[in-house]
Amino acid sequence: MQRSLSLLSRSLIRANGLAAGKVSYGTAVNSFAVLNRRQFSSTPRFLYAKEEGAGAKKDDEKKPAEEEEVTEEQAEKDVQAVLDATKEALDSMQKENAQLKDRYMRAVADFRNLQGTSQREMQKARDFALQKFSKDLLETIDNFDHALNAVKDEDRSANDGLSRFFDGIKMTKDVFEKTLQKHGLKRIDPLDEEFDPNRHEAVFQVAVPGKEPGTVCMVQQTGYELNGRVLRAAKVGVAKAAEK
Repeated sequence: MQRSLSLLSRSLIRANGLAAGKVSYGTAVNSFAVLNRRQFSSTPRFLYAKEEGAGAKKDDEKKPAEEEEVTEEQAEKDVQAVLDATKEALDSMQKENAQLKDRYMRAVADFRNLQGTSQREMQKARDFALQKFSKDLLETIDNFDHALNAVKDEDRSANDGLSRFFDGIKMTKDVFEKTLQKHGLKRIDPLDEEFDPNRHEAVFQVAVPGKEPGTVCMVQQTGYELNGRVLRAAKVGVAKAAEK
């Protein structure tokens, strides 16, 4: 390359000198010397630049490999961190879901219990709404019984008008009691039944032949219950064992 530049310089100088007629041989030699100095002085720089470029190229080739290795390692760390965070979030959500499910089941159970309690209370309110009114009617029913018991059988046979009056009162009493039964009010007439302290009130005890001890042998006053709840216990006499 240097030889080609020298030949090219000489040719240019010769051509210019001959054409202009003003360039001497010494001037041409000096120009050639200057060109050679520039050429030789620039040669080491070119070589150094070439060597530096080759080194830089090698470094550039190493850098992508190192960067790729670092990038893969960092990517694995990032993926693992994301997986750990996702697992932690999933565990937290599952725990929260279990807590919410437990609260939901408890709320449903409480609501059902409240609903059942409310229904029972409403049913009780309907069943026993007439409780006070029914208690007030018991005296009227007792008066029917007193009126019927006051008429003797022989008087009824002797007096036809009294007999019809008796039958009329008894029919009125029966219709009245049937109406009360439709609304849940029933008589408690435990004659010859076993004594029940929840439904009967023992007034006295007496030894009665042929009666089992603890059996109701006499009903002094009938009792009444409203939808299974005792309004008034029956006043009874209870048979006891005979004394020896």
